[in-house]
Amino acid sequence: MTEFLKKMLFLQKIFSKSVIMTLIIVAIDFSKTSLHALDYAINVANSTKADVMMVWVDNQTSNESIFSDGGCEVREDSKRNFEELLEQRRGRLANGKLIYKLRKGKVYFEIAQQARLHKADLIVAGTHGVTGFEEFWIGSNAYRIVINAPCPVITVRHQFDLNKKIQKIVLPIDNTRNTIQKVPYIARVARSFNAEVHILALYSTVIMAIRNKVDIAANDAKKLMEKLKVKCILESMIVENVTQCTLNYASKIDAELISIMTEQETTEANILLGEYARQMVNNSPIPVLSIHPNEIWTFEKR
Repeated sequence: MTEFLKKMLFLQKIFSKSVIMTLIIVAIDFSKTSLHALDYAINVANSTKADVMMVWVDNQTSNESIFSDGGCEVREDSKRNFEELLEQRRGRLANGKLIYKLRKGKVYFEIAQQARLHKADLIVAGTHGVTGFEEFWIGSNAYRIVINAPCPVITVRHQFDLNKKIQKIVLPIDNTRNTIQKVPYIARVARSFNAEVHILALYSTVIMAIRNKVDIAANDAKKLMEKLKVKCILESMIVENVTQCTLNYASKIDAELISIMTEQETTEANILLGEYARQMVNNSPIPVLSIHPNEIWTFEKR
């Protein structure tokens, strides 16, 4: 038994809980992309019995409203829009509460601060990818929200079918140092949704010693899933483009979620991992669950 597997197994009692979230935050700018993300978050909350908090950020500078009381008007308009959303969507949330907060400042910073303040378990942010454009802030801030968030983040395109339940989760395993840290969190997610985990061992080198490391990590992930009675499938493949390979595989099996690790800073040590995460968030038509390495050991229910 490897050291990683030993560390994971002691969390078995925690994994046995089906409820993994108490609060989901959704970044809202009232675009169709963010409203689609709200509906996605409500679906997730209905499976985890979580509350949903909608957060809008006034990102106007003082110069933008210097000749009028435009800032106050915008906030009042936002409040009215939120009240309409509460009226429309409150009935869709089966167990939790639907609430909203207004903040002012940089969008990604304020969303992260709200998540810290309320100890949120998950942030959901809409994205239209690198080629789309809307006259709102959510699309351009999606990846910034990911890298600044204190908790896992799901980014979702507005084209994603909301009727699709989370039944298949792609779990890529590569040769980066933190790749296995997402495994226990995904085990809990899979248990909550009764989903099947597809462990994808990715070989991006011909060096056998590195491939062996990937194999060990992938097999440990499979053993943990089996120990926790999570349905799983292990596959491996040689790749040139990790992002495209993962997306192609997820599309082929018709997955509903891809899990990746990302970094909060871009240093020489993690620049490839950071670029991989950016490409996934910007290009995936399938929702992407981004997890920071230091989150894994603090996911006990508060």
